[in-house]
Amino acid sequence: MIDANDVQAARSRIGQFIRRTPLFEVEAGPWAPSAPLWFKLEQAQHTGSFKVRGAFNRVRAALERGELATGEGRVVAASGGNAGLAVAYAAASHSLPAEVYVPETAPPVKVRKLRSLGADVRQVGRKYADAYAAALIRADETGALFCHAYDQPEICAGQGTLGLEVLEQAGQPVDTIVVAVGGGGLLAGVAAAVEGRARVVGVEPAAIPTLHTALAAGGPVDVDVSGVAADSLGATRLGDIAYNVAVRTGVGSVLVDDAVIVDTRRRLWERYRLAVEHGPATAAAALFSGAYRPAEGERVVVVLSGANTDPSDLV
Repeated sequence: MIDANDVQAARSRIGQFIRRTPLFEVEAGPWAPSAPLWFKLEQAQHTGSFKVRGAFNRVRAALERGELATGEGRVVAASGGNAGLAVAYAAASHSLPAEVYVPETAPPVKVRKLRSLGADVRQVGRKYADAYAAALIRADETGALFCHAYDQPEICAGQGTLGLEVLEQAGQPVDTIVVAVGGGGLLAGVAAAVEGRARVVGVEPAAIPTLHTALAAGGPVDVDVSGVAADSLGATRLGDIAYNVAVRTGVGSVLVDDAVIVDTRRRLWERYRLAVEHGPATAAAALFSGAYRPAEGERVVVVLSGANTDPSDLV
């Protein structure tokens, strides 16, 4: 479990290593007829996604505790792509070797970026769960620092620094922050950061309803993974931290279909020239499709969380 104090500590720890990404106000439209709507442009973050926030917090905290010696320690991660890029970048920034386990289905653009950051990339299995199991074994064998993609307190708290920025940048109170959900690290961090000041809505592909299923079942359970956003939202189940924070803070779940996600990603490019992955397009899809309808006067921020994508199909 994490709270706002953990997020504040993370910001103090990682502030010099991350970018304060823009908050872009969107003109009125059918998805925001009567109140401000903003996009948090986290695709402008180092490595192209919010994940670097949690990775730096995990690595920096381990260094503070003496668990890693710069130039000697080793970091291991499992990731469908973005979390691995973040860990590889954070490790390289501290002259630490990184091994990143990804499924064989990981997008080639992400695998190439991992290698360009100096990571030793191991492709194992067809799902994130396969890569995760292999990474755990490797970390246990070597004593390396394991960086979870979404279910470690330091990872979640680091992601939550995004929420603190949103509250500061808006220049007025924010009512709702909309985030895409896979394993739930971003959801957990942001909900903890803004607890008592704004609410968080989680949006999921109907094909991968980790939060929706967990809330209905009374705890995280495995779901099938498929669909267009599987490369970035393809966790088999919601993390325990995300579930506990979601229940504590009253986070709700909205589901959107793949066709809506694809259309929203295209519209983000055509209307705003924002090239994002299907994962972050999932968050915006809730508003563009009407699956989530803001109340009169509700001030909403949509987090666009990553842009490690092939843009050739947008033109």
